[in-house]
Amino acid sequence: MPPTRSICVFCGSRPGVRPIHVEAARAVGLLIAREGWRLVYGAGEVGLMGEVARAAQGAGARTLGVIPMHLIAREQGRRDLHTTVVTEDMHERKKVMFMNSDAIVVLPGGMGTLDEFFEVQTWKQIGLHDKPIFLLDTEGYWAPLTALIEHVIVEGFAAPATRGYTTVVPDVAALAVGLLAALSPPPAPPD
Repeated sequence: MPPTRSICVFCGSRPGVRPIHVEAARAVGLLIAREGWRLVYGAGEVGLMGEVARAAQGAGARTLGVIPMHLIAREQGRRDLHTTVVTEDMHERKKVMFMNSDAIVVLPGGMGTLDEFFEVQTWKQIGLHDKPIFLLDTEGYWAPLTALIEHVIVEGFAAPATRGYTTVVPDVAALAVGLLAALSPPPAPPD
């Protein structure tokens, strides 16, 4: 039996103003549960983060939450997760989440989500990993970010290969297809 795959989800600790983002967060949680994957996330009960976790755990997914000590009260750290890791700071949180995952999914979010995205993107750029990174671009939320990345490439501050570091998907159905392809074991060599 193949090992359980773990999906790291970076997303907002706020719900945002458009209900479609909450719906997508729930759908991601359900996708993770349906595929038998484990959710690795920021351990909070609030915002999109809480929506993903409630949906995943409610549908039977295992969960690993990682939260810095100083955010336990602010993000209302969940106490019913399968595993919780409390870190000293945000950098350690990102590292623990990343190290315990096979793929990264970035949902809409704010400054913290951008920080998490750029950290794993930079690690990929400098060759520290080759894990798939997906941006869930619900209703074009990440269009300004992808335009910025393209601008950085055009201006010569990043290599054209940077375009391939992240897969942008428009909805959860496309995310499911991408994750399944990325996490499928390679075909066995012919005899």
